[in-house]
Amino acid sequence: MASILRFRKLCYLEPVKLKSYDDTQKKVEPDKETAVVPKPCFFPEPTKRVPPPPARRSGGKEWRCMDNCCWTIGFLCTTWWLCLFLFNCLPATLPGFQVPESPGVRLKREGLTALHPVVMIPGIVTGGLELWEGKPCAEDLFRKRLWGGGFTEIIRRPLCWLEHLSLDNETGLDPPGIRVRAVPGLVAADYFGPGYFVWAVLIENLAKIGYEGKNLYMAAYDWRLSFQNTEIRDQALSRLKSKIELMYVTNGYKKVVVVPHSMGVIYFLHFLKWVETPPPTGGGGGPGWCAKHIKTVMNIGPTFLGVPKTVSNLFSGEAKDVAFLRAMDPGLLDSEMLGLQTMEHLLRVGRTWDSIVSLLPKGGETIWGNLDWSPEENHACDLSKKKAIGDQNSTDRNAKRFALKEAVKYGRMISFGKSAAELPSLLLPSLDPKDLLLAQTTTKKNSTSSCSEVRTEYDEMNREIIGKIAENKAYTARTVLDLLRAVAPKMMRRAEAHFSHGIADNLDDPKYTQHYKYWSNPLETKLPDAPDMEIYCLYGVGIPTERSYVYKQSPISRCKSIPFRIDSSVNGDGESCLRGGVNFVDGDESVPVLSAGFMCAKGWRGRTRFNPSGASTYVREYRHKPPASLLEGRGVESGAHVDIMGNVGLIEDVMRVAAGATGLEIGGDRIHSDIVGMSDRINIRL
Repeated sequence: MASILRFRKLCYLEPVKLKSYDDTQKKVEPDKETAVVPKPCFFPEPTKRVPPPPARRSGGKEWRCMDNCCWTIGFLCTTWWLCLFLFNCLPATLPGFQVPESPGVRLKREGLTALHPVVMIPGIVTGGLELWEGKPCAEDLFRKRLWGGGFTEIIRRPLCWLEHLSLDNETGLDPPGIRVRAVPGLVAADYFGPGYFVWAVLIENLAKIGYEGKNLYMAAYDWRLSFQNTEIRDQALSRLKSKIELMYVTNGYKKVVVVPHSMGVIYFLHFLKWVETPPPTGGGGGPGWCAKHIKTVMNIGPTFLGVPKTVSNLFSGEAKDVAFLRAMDPGLLDSEMLGLQTMEHLLRVGRTWDSIVSLLPKGGETIWGNLDWSPEENHACDLSKKKAIGDQNSTDRNAKRFALKEAVKYGRMISFGKSAAELPSLLLPSLDPKDLLLAQTTTKKNSTSSCSEVRTEYDEMNREIIGKIAENKAYTARTVLDLLRAVAPKMMRRAEAHFSHGIADNLDDPKYTQHYKYWSNPLETKLPDAPDMEIYCLYGVGIPTERSYVYKQSPISRCKSIPFRIDSSVNGDGESCLRGGVNFVDGDESVPVLSAGFMCAKGWRGRTRFNPSGASTYVREYRHKPPASLLEGRGVESGAHVDIMGNVGLIEDVMRVAAGATGLEIGGDRIHSDIVGMSDRINIRL
C-alpha cells in the first residue's frame, strides 16, 4: 500500500512546465506565470516476457557431448592432482598411524652393505619412451616422453600419439619418418606416471646400503619390439653385455645380480642364450660367459609360460577391465556418434607390437590343459575359504582344500557361450581351426569397410569365416594360436618369425641353439652351463587372475569392425570362478601361478634337460595383503603384479642376495599356493 501511495504522489503532485509549439517561436514574458498542470499517470500495459536468447559460447560453438567428455576428464584429473597434493602435504606421522621402517634402514643397521652389482630389467609398458623424430603433428615433442609420463598427449592429440607409438605392420620396426626410443638410465622405469612407482622404492632402499650409479643399472629397452629386433635396431643386447662386463670389472670382479620384472624375465632369458651364441646371430661371449659374470637371477612376476589375457588382448583388444567398462557404459568405447572407435584403435596399435606375442601361452595343452583337463582343476575360487581350511604358512601340498562341485574347464581359453565352457568335449563341434586358414584364402574379403580410416584385419575377413569361428565354440592353448593366425595373419606371420610357443622334443637339435625365436621359451632352450648360478621365481599370490574367457559375437555393424567381445553378462553359480565372462585362478592379478612358478618348481628343479648344469632354483611367494588404509598407498605387503615392487618382503630378499646371501640363507622356498600340486599334474618329460 505504501508503494502505491508514493506512486500516486509522484503522478499528481509533481508539477511540470508545458510549452506549446508557439512558445518555442516567441519569447515568453518574464512576469507571466507559467501554467502548471498535474502530470498524467498511465499504467503501462502488461508486456509479454520474451525469454532471452540462449547464451552462445565463444567462437559460436554449441555445447556438445565432446565438451562434456572433456570437462569430465578435466574434473577427474584435477581431483586426482588435488588428492595427490593433499597426500604429499600430510605429515610423515599421524596420531594412531606409524610408518613402518623401510627395509633399507633396518638392513643397514644390521650391517648389510652393497656387494654385488645389480642390473634391473623392466617389463612391458613400464619403461619410458621418448620421441626423437616424428611427423608435423608432433614437432614440439622432441625428446619428450610419449609413454611413461604425464600422458597429456593422449588428450591433446590422440591420433597423433597413437601413430607415433605404432610400429610398421610389415617390418615390426619404426614407420617411415618416426623414431621413438627408450628413455635411458634409472629414470626410465622408476615411476610409470606421477606418483605411481615401479622401481623407485627398490632403488631407494638399495641406495641406503651403498648402491649408486656405478653398481646399479637400469637396462632400458624398447619393449614394443621383438627381443632380437632390440639388438638389430638399438644394439640393446650388446650394450647390456658390455655394461655387465664393465660392472663386473669395476666392482672388484664381483658377479652381477640381475633383477628382471614381468616380460623382462623372458627378455633376459633370451639374452642368456644370445650372449653365448657366436656372432653374427649372438653376442660371442662363449659357453662360460654366464658362469663368470652372473651370480643370481631374481625374476619378479615372471611370465615364463605366458599370460592368458594376452589372448583376449590380441583377439578382441580387451580384458576383464575393458569388459567391465563396456558392461557399465556400452557406448563409452563403442560410440559411433562421436566416431571414437577406441577399441579399433587399441587393437590396431597393439597388433603392431611384436613383444606382445612373446606373452602368448607356451607349452600348448601339455601345460595349460585341453578341453576336459587343466592343472588348476581343483582350484578354490573363494580365497577366504582356502585360508580358513589350510594353514597359511604350511607348504604341505596334501592340505585339504575347498573343491567345486564340478571342475572348471580352464583348458578352454576361449569359449563362445557359457554352455560351450561347461559341456563335455564330445558335445562340442569338432572343426579344425586350421580349416579357417584354408577357408579364408579361398573366400572373398569382407565387402563392408570400417566407417573411418581405422582398419583392423577383421575388415578383411569374410562374414562367413567370422561365423565359423564362433561355431567352433571352444579353443585351447594349442588351437588358439591357429585362431589368431586366422584373425590376425599379418601379425602372426611377422611375430612368429621371432617367437615360438611349443615344447622341444630334442633340445640337442641345432635349430634350438641357432635360431633366436626359441631363446625366450624356457621349454625350447637350455639354461647356460653355470652350476653356481641361482635362479629365483618371486611373485604374488592370493589375487584372482584371468585364465579363460567366455565370448559372444558383436552385432554386425559397419562401424564396429571387431566382431567378438567378452560376454560380461555371464556369471557362474554361487562360488564359481566365472565372473563377468572371465574364469579366474590364483595369481598376482596378471600372471597365473602356473606361469610364474612352474619352471622354478619343476621345469628347472635339479638336473633336467632344461637345466643340464643343475643350477639352484627357488620359489618365493608373497601372499597378497591389501593396504589397511589410504595412508598406506598401494600397500607394503601387496602381491599385485606391479605393486609387489613395493613389497617389503620382496625388497628385503633382493637386498640380502645383493649383499651376498644365498637362497638357503634367506630361507629357501616359501610357498603358499598349490604350485607344486599343479606342477605334479603336468606330464612333461624332464
